[in-house]
Amino acid sequence: MYRLIDPRDGETFYVGKGKDNRVFSHISAAENRSGEEEFIDDPADPKMSRIRAILGAGRNVEIVIHRHGMSEETALEVESALIDAYSSLPNSSLANLQGGVGKHQRMMHVEDVFRQYEAKPADIKHKVILINVNKTAGKMTLYDAVRYCWKINKNRAAKSEYVLAVSRGFIIGAFVAKTWLDATMDNCKDNFSGQEPSAGRVGFVGRKAPEEIAGQYVGKSVPDPSRGKRGAANPIRYAG
Repeated sequence: MYRLIDPRDGETFYVGKGKDNRVFSHISAAENRSGEEEFIDDPADPKMSRIRAILGAGRNVEIVIHRHGMSEETALEVESALIDAYSSLPNSSLANLQGGVGKHQRMMHVEDVFRQYEAKPADIKHKVILINVNKTAGKMTLYDAVRYCWKINKNRAAKSEYVLAVSRGFIIGAFVAKTWLDATMDNCKDNFSGQEPSAGRVGFVGRKAPEEIAGQYVGKSVPDPSRGKRGAANPIRYAG
């Protein structure tokens, strides 16, 4: 289990696990060394971009080995804990594209732990879209966090009655989507103020759901199987 650290500012920018020389493969791929096939040097990969910037500045990536000789199950748990810890730091730019996949619950505030064991599962009685806003909640209004912008089929989305914002397995907001729009330059200027266009993605314009609807869902836990698995790449779920 290892961390990659940027020596220019001391920031941990990647957490990983692996056997043999995997820890060095990231750097080898960024340097385009021959014979290194485990990692593809994707120009859009923030990890590779960070490594190239460090090397270009004449510095070396710092590597910390946290644990070694562990079982696969233990390694997954340690990886999850480290990703949670470093991604939660202020201004974190951790380059891990997904969270860890340990079987235990992820890092939570104590209020969330109490809520998890006390909250009742939502009884989904409407056609809803559940959208995970873990990465954006708190950085903007909840309305803006849940409405823009997603890889989703507009026609299918339009059939849903409500959009439910989900964070850490709990429903934290309920909205009505009046219309779904492509994330184009014009729509971002006129409908998604302050947002950048994003090809192939859509967002919605709407309002808060009526109080009686919010009362049915907000504060409840997301029932399985809608809740999904930890580390799932798709933040969109349909229910009802």
